[in-house]
Amino acid sequence: MPTRAPFQIAGKLIAAGTRETVHMPVSVLSDHTPVSMSVHVIHGKQDGPTLFVSAGIHGDEVIGVEIVRRLLRAPNLKSLKGTLIVIPIVNAFGFINHSRYLPDRRDLNRMFPGTLEGSLASRLAYMFLTEIVMRSDLGIDLHSAAIHRTNLPQIRISPDNPTTAKLAEVFGAPVILQSPLREGSLRGAAKNLGKDILLFEAGEGLRFDEMSVRAGVAGILRIMRHLEMVAAKGVAKSKNKPQLCTSSKWLRAPAGGILRTFRADGDVVAAGDVMAIVSDPFGENEKEVKAPFNGIVVGRAVMPIVNEGDAVFHLARVKSMSQAEGTMEGINEQLTDDPLFDEDEII
Repeated sequence: MPTRAPFQIAGKLIAAGTRETVHMPVSVLSDHTPVSMSVHVIHGKQDGPTLFVSAGIHGDEVIGVEIVRRLLRAPNLKSLKGTLIVIPIVNAFGFINHSRYLPDRRDLNRMFPGTLEGSLASRLAYMFLTEIVMRSDLGIDLHSAAIHRTNLPQIRISPDNPTTAKLAEVFGAPVILQSPLREGSLRGAAKNLGKDILLFEAGEGLRFDEMSVRAGVAGILRIMRHLEMVAAKGVAKSKNKPQLCTSSKWLRAPAGGILRTFRADGDVVAAGDVMAIVSDPFGENEKEVKAPFNGIVVGRAVMPIVNEGDAVFHLARVKSMSQAEGTMEGINEQLTDDPLFDEDEII
């Protein structure tokens, strides 16, 4: 049986049937501290797709780092077919400083495809696109909400891509949210190269959330099972079809003051339901935040202090409230009872 060719990345060769962490130099800080982007490659003995999983494009989105850590300990990877490229922290600068941005205050996810001679953010974007995306067949990019907000686990896809629509169903997050590609985003730049990326959103900036982590780990393993990169044993398919939402809207605070919320992420609400009340510190003036349509809460503010116009709820439109409620209940039960998380094998 012929030996599979080694995988080459950043000038390194990783032999078939081995795994290795490669440190790719990014820059040097002002005090001469070197900063690199660390990439872990598992190169299977048998042929198969090349999948990358990335986290920490925004430095304050730490939940993806935990998802990746658990993924790398999954026993399913011992018999991997194909190649898995894992980047736990793309934006090391932001991660070190607990910041969404790079030192030049640029958002890395608005700098793609980047250039070799551009700003720090532009150079990092170029490196990621050429060294990671161009070597892969598919990507899964892990995100969370920004600080003081939280997101329900969800997959975001463009509305005109049947391939990612199918993969999003396989992933099995509670919600699939159609979201157009943004200029400068990783998804947009990858699409121009003919590469598809699933964007997973879950949890809060600078915080862990167990159910969000579970949804991420289980979803990635389902995708790998679907691609026949790992065996089906121990990877349960989603028992409930995710809730597809074709549009969403941010509901904003009608006044500044103290926010009292009555709905949590994942709650299904009807048009006209009171979701929160904003009052002044004396309680003399109160204004309600009502749902403008039937929907499911896919994101919300967790900070109780708001200014007028602040985003407080991200509401995704649903066609059937009973179906949405059934989806949420079923997926939560499966994540709670999934044997994958019964023991400390991957924790």
